[in-house]
Amino acid sequence: MYSSKNVISLVEEYQTILNENNTESKETIVNALVRECEWSAPAAEHLHRLVIDNGMFMLRNALALSISLKVEDGELGF
Repeated sequence: MYSSKNVISLVEEYQTILNENNTESKETIVNALVRECEWSAPAAEHLHRLVIDNGMFMLRNALALSISLKVEDGELGF
């Protein structure tokens, strides 16, 4: 199960990956997620879309609620 320590290390990992790659385009970000984080292309695109559509406020609350409800993988199967 996730904890605040897991989230902090994951944020640091993503920041490092994004700092090492050109992040001006969606395609570059998605490709970095696929290459560096082993996301599938559809999952990386979905993750990027979630971020762009919802932003930190909504996703922070969604993370807190999913941790409280113990929903780790969700129904979409990513």
